[in-house]
Amino acid sequence: MLQIAETNTETGSASAQVVRPRNRAGTERAIFIAARTLLAEEGFQGFGVNAVARRAGCDKQLIYRYYGGLNGLIDAIGADLGNWVKDRIPEDTGGMFLLTYGDLMEKLAIYFMDALREDPLVCKIVAWEVSQDTPQVRRLTESRTKALAKWLDKMRGSLTPPKGVDVATTNAILFAAIQHLVVSSAVSGQFAGIPLKSEKDWEKVASSVRRLVRAIYG
Repeated sequence: MLQIAETNTETGSASAQVVRPRNRAGTERAIFIAARTLLAEEGFQGFGVNAVARRAGCDKQLIYRYYGGLNGLIDAIGADLGNWVKDRIPEDTGGMFLLTYGDLMEKLAIYFMDALREDPLVCKIVAWEVSQDTPQVRRLTESRTKALAKWLDKMRGSLTPPKGVDVATTNAILFAAIQHLVVSSAVSGQFAGIPLKSEKDWEKVASSVRRLVRAIYG
């Protein structure tokens, strides 16, 4: 296997590692991808600085240098899981969304559902994230939730919801329900007796989501 050596800038020594860009940005990205993949595959049981370094093909000291250690990596992964929708959901740059908050939330809910269905890696992380209660999992969840909330706030812009609606709670329930349905689909292909396998099944889900959103936001 072709290898390259990344030079330690402090000692001048070099060690053979897997192929990757010989610059900080490239190494940071390699570490991040290795950590994200390892976490999705093994959960926190097999997640540690040494394991990430082996997967990334770098010295573990670079993880401390670039991310401040394992907690910094967890924060970065959590933020990425919250921001991942940005790459899959178009922003309203040309009047794509209509002029009511209900229009906005209907579109965002459906876009979010479709994006989540297309990313099995995120589904897997979400599944074990909600089934474990450890300091590391809580840290990951908090980072992901904050990033997602910022995205929702940015997408909302100046649109305002109807008076009397607890937007934070309502949207949390809506997106949590979508996440749970998608995860259930990946695990068993159904939820509460409702099939979640074919496109026709998901069209029914989308129709129900739209009706719920409109019933709340108009």
